[in-house]
Amino acid sequence: MAGKAAAAATAAEAAARVYPWREKLAKYKGELTKGVWGYWELGAWKPLGLSARKRARLRKEVLLAGEDWTYDPPRGEMRTKRKGHKCDRISAEKRANTVELMKKMPQMLLDYKKRRWEKKMKEEESGKS
Repeated sequence: MAGKAAAAATAAEAAARVYPWREKLAKYKGELTKGVWGYWELGAWKPLGLSARKRARLRKEVLLAGEDWTYDPPRGEMRTKRKGHKCDRISAEKRANTVELMKKMPQMLLDYKKRRWEKKMKEEESGKS
């Protein structure tokens, strides 16, 4: 019986030596759940109990061991704002718009001529009466 307990204890010690981050993770679990940089308590900012360097080292050990690290905050969305000069982007859009308008140009000219003719006819009718 004592032999089995001693064997279990040595196995636990061996696992602790192989995975030393498990003890650290258990020790700092309360601090890690409070946030990445610190937290507000009674209106005052409190930094974490472990430094950013130790936190990063612990995170690295856990990830290298193949475990999940659930203490990071959710990531924000990527920026969708385009880089480059605005004038370049606008001129390209203007050129594309010009191509579309040139396709519609014959119909636009016919509509314009028709409107001018109708206006001229209306003026002649009002001038006669």
